[in-house]
Amino acid sequence: MVAGGGWAVEVEPERVAGWFDRFAARHGGIAGVVSDPAEVVVTAADGATATCAVPFPPLTGEGVDALVAHLLVPRRIGLLLVRLGGHSVGIAVDGAVVVSRTDRRQVHGRSAAGGWSQQRFARRREGQVRQALQAAAEDALSVLGPQVSSLDGVMLGGDQHALDTLRADRRLAPVFALAAPRVLDVPDPRRAVLDDAAARARAVEIVVREG
Repeated sequence: MVAGGGWAVEVEPERVAGWFDRFAARHGGIAGVVSDPAEVVVTAADGATATCAVPFPPLTGEGVDALVAHLLVPRRIGLLLVRLGGHSVGIAVDGAVVVSRTDRRQVHGRSAAGGWSQQRFARRREGQVRQALQAAAEDALSVLGPQVSSLDGVMLGGDQHALDTLRADRRLAPVFALAAPRVLDVPDPRRAVLDDAAARARAVEIVVREG
């Protein structure tokens, strides 16, 4: 479910045209299509809508055909996946990771103990979190920083609080300036998770709402 009702699906570029054909068949045909450089909205005969925020805007042209052509353009995308237990950073070209760095750091869970022991545990955990996020920032700078000018965009994933902490690092401002609004929900980052994120970064998210 998404805010405002409805649900979202990720659709690979090669499947978008067929997805809209099936959407039309399920809802009695297409009543209209409205598009601009940032969004495409398809309205079915029964009032259902399918809304796509255009990845890596602007969209040139109008309608679903223009959207499909836009999605099929090969792109060089930065990937930054961060959770408190680790991070994975890479660059993908047309969905395949060509450069990557992954690291895991120990971050203990919260303690149920009370008093002085709990305070000491909390300080230790805060230190672990700080070190883990610092390592993520350094790897993002090392992998993505020198390549920012060559990237078509950056896809983020993971824990929002961790990403916000990195966003506050001024050294990473050029990286976050290219970040897409969509944040991928991912498990603890590993190389396999990064590969999956590279494929998902090519997909478009379509929000469907019934009429």
